[in-house]
Amino acid sequence: MTENTRIIKKYPNRRLYDTEVSRYITLENIRQLVIRGEDFQVIDKRSGENITRTILLQVISEQEEGGDPIFRTEVLRNIIRFYGDSMQSTFSSYLELSLEFFSEQQHQFKERMRRLLGANNPLTALRELSQYQLPIWRSVRREFLSNLTRREKEEATQKSLSESESRKASPDSDERSDDR
Repeated sequence: MTENTRIIKKYPNRRLYDTEVSRYITLENIRQLVIRGEDFQVIDKRSGENITRTILLQVISEQEEGGDPIFRTEVLRNIIRFYGDSMQSTFSSYLELSLEFFSEQQHQFKERMRRLLGANNPLTALRELSQYQLPIWRSVRREFLSNLTRREKEEATQKSLSESESRKASPDSDERSDDR
């Protein structure tokens, strides 16, 4: 435990008390501490025991029950099979290293995206990109509509010519013109 470690006390009534902000908190608040990367320990008020792992498992359980779980049933079964196995510590180290590697890759990807998009907010970068592309889009749309209008006029002209040619070629058209 470091000097900056935040202390959360768990009381017998199952409530969690954050000593830094002097208020009761929920498992969701614990999850937010984890997300922000804050260092904390949960101490059982009665026994003085560090129960951080137990509380973190409760947070995971709560997250797995709602929404979109990370652990499929088969993954959970495989994890359970490793308890008591001679490979338990190896498996634990493997999972820890895999998660560290994954987190580092994720961090590098986010950093590359941030550099790619600039120091701006990604939404700002996308908005700027769309503003840049808007005149191009308008030009393409204008050209498309112009071509569409031109083609419709050509088709109308062709249809008109075809109809007039078919009237000229039709014997009935001569009779009608004689009757007039």
